[in-house]
Amino acid sequence: MVSADQATDGYAAVFFIDGSVVAREMRAAEFGAFLDGYVGLSDLAETDVRAVLVGLTSDLLVQSLVFFRIWFDEEGRADSSWNMPIEELARQGAKGPDMGAGAIRLVCRSQCPEPRYADDLWDPDMTPGKNHFQIIRKAVEANSLKFKKIDSIPENIPVLRADSDTSSDEASSVAIRARLARLIREQRLRIKTLQSTHRDTVAEIQREHRLALQGIRNELADLEQKYERQRVSNEQLKKRLAERNEQYLTMQEQIASNQGGGKQRGDINADAKLVLLREQLDRKQRELELRDDKIVALDQENYELRHSEPPEDSIMGHLKKQSVFLVAYHPGVGHVTLPYEGIKTYFDNPIAYAAGLCDINEPAYREWLEHYENPVCQHRDGYNKVCGEPIMRVSQPSEFQPGLNDRCEHHQN
Repeated sequence: MVSADQATDGYAAVFFIDGSVVAREMRAAEFGAFLDGYVGLSDLAETDVRAVLVGLTSDLLVQSLVFFRIWFDEEGRADSSWNMPIEELARQGAKGPDMGAGAIRLVCRSQCPEPRYADDLWDPDMTPGKNHFQIIRKAVEANSLKFKKIDSIPENIPVLRADSDTSSDEASSVAIRARLARLIREQRLRIKTLQSTHRDTVAEIQREHRLALQGIRNELADLEQKYERQRVSNEQLKKRLAERNEQYLTMQEQIASNQGGGKQRGDINADAKLVLLREQLDRKQRELELRDDKIVALDQENYELRHSEPPEDSIMGHLKKQSVFLVAYHPGVGHVTLPYEGIKTYFDNPIAYAAGLCDINEPAYREWLEHYENPVCQHRDGYNKVCGEPIMRVSQPSEFQPGLNDRCEHHQN
């Protein structure tokens, strides 16, 4: 996949990047051995490595960079299914910064000639002090891989002597335009990488919030289940207690109505039963009081959980202090900064939340969204076949009229 070193065609190396340093360097042929599974790197076991294919000229100047990712398994061997054509991508790369030999050919996540490979690439950091281009350039200049440097021989270039002042001005103008073009390319690349980093950060924050909210929902669901079980048990206990009371009253009536010679013996039996019932009644009453205490404690715990302040250093804490903002995007609404109080409502039903911002109901928003994503005529003939003719997209949900805006001119009447 990666060619061996050839003086006439330049050199190729692979750098492993860890943060803002080059953690490991190897020649292209050595990296190919790792891909073939001949050797492994135990210190990289179960690691997602950020690497760079560095294409060099014969005089050791950078001419191409491909920022790619590769996974090493539990034995430190490169993923056997990894088959990214990084050499081919390097030849197709767009213009990047000037690293000594003119604008390099650059391939990264924000600047990929083949979109299907974009997820397996990464964006370099261009922050001052952590600039990956400068870090790579210093590593190349150190030449720890001991590439043999072959200095290029400048060709004899004829010099026009007719008008030296004019030639000098034109050369200066060309140099200024080249420098401006290089600065513009670098700034555009930096903007793309910053946008990519922002998207990744927002996605990670949203993922953490979804997990946090799901954890809170699970805790609330457990408390509600406990509360419901206690309530049902309490109702059953109250019902049994009422039945005992009725039995006690019935027995008292029977005792009062007993007469004759067996009255004394009946009184003794009745007294014994009465004592037994009183003991049972006292025991049930104590159980009922204990259950009432548990229900009060559960109610208090449920209330505190619902109204508790988030931990100070947690994501929810930063959101409430508005030191971190949660931003969502929906067609027809654009980017929306979610208030802390609206986060739960949003995650319960994002579509309904977006519809509310458009002053329409959820079914109407979904109907517009289907039209917005696929603006074709929705008329169906007698065989239930959709017309499918492309139509003008309505960009605002509130202006969309079903049956009119989702029909071509032929089927509007």
